[in-house]
Amino acid sequence: MGGAIRVINHRKALTPKRMELLHIVKTEQPSSINELARIAKRDVKNVSNDVKYLEQIGLIKKKETKSRTAPLVTYEKLMLEISV
Repeated sequence: MGGAIRVINHRKALTPKRMELLHIVKTEQPSSINELARIAKRDVKNVSNDVKYLEQIGLIKKKETKSRTAPLVTYEKLMLEISV
């Protein structure tokens, strides 16, 4: 992934819907946020908000073109380590 993500509340960050988006981005490689929303069968605004959040915490990158923004996942798996 090229660096650690910032410390986050993993329960907030890794909701089932966000995990599904990560999986779709990795496996389907949608060319836009609209396509991602269509594949996920979710509202575009909600998907866009989730993608923005996942980008802020370092789990998604965006590839900008003239007319589209394609979400990217460049890693194979996430490992969560929690100290107690």
